[in-house]
Amino acid sequence: QVQLVESGGGLVQPGGSLRLSCAASGSITSISVMGWYRQAPGKQRELVAAISSGGSTNYADSVKGRFTISRDNAKNTVYLQMNSLKPEDTAVYYCNADVLRIGVFRASNYWGQGTQVTVSS
Repeated sequence: QVQLVESGGGLVQPGGSLRLSCAASGSITSISVMGWYRQAPGKQRELVAAISSGGSTNYADSVKGRFTISRDNAKNTVYLQMNSLKPEDTAVYYCNADVLRIGVFRASNYWGQGTQVTVSS
């Protein structure tokens, strides 16, 4: 099995910064795309940022210039550096990964348990 464990959420004032981490563990051969999604109360889950194994990135328009996604392939870990945070960034942030498991010939998609980010004064 594969587990994604997020950390780094919390309460921050507007204009502040947070760094989220997500570590994948288990019987992993490789991970192609890793990403971060978020879901605010009463809203649908949305893509925040994604990164390929080669380092290509994709961002939601609402976070471009403020958030940076990165990954450490050796550690199967993805990060989300969030700067200039706004109250509208408040949400539960979920890690997501397409993982090829040992002995399996097709990748499967996995989700973390989520971490709360609250931006408020």
